Amino acid sequence: MKGMGNMMKQAQKLQAKMAKMQEELADRTVEGSSGGGMVKVVANGRQQVVTIVIEKDVVDPDDVEMLQDLVLAAVNDALSKSQEMVASEMGKLTGGMNIPGLF
Repeated sequence: MKGMGNMMKQAQKLQAKMAKMQEELADRTVEGSSGGGMVKVVANGRQQVVTIVIEKDVVDPDDVEMLQDLVLAAVNDALSKSQEMVASEMGKLTGGMNIPGLF
């Protein structure tokens, strides 16, 4: 029984560390881009888009589809990098253990 209590304490410690890490990651950002940097998107550790910057040169009223594609690609790039950042940082806490539903 003593071993079970110790395991529960360790699980609670890990849970507290993970909650703190998630708070810290919410403040960290990554940048994704497309079109050679013509469209830039910044996302945070909660996979939320924080900013989108579009260079004037890429705005062509006759080719809105290209701009839409560039924005979509930059958003997906930023979100992918955000997910990688979170997985990397959480992996440091869990010692590389893949815990289902964690991230």
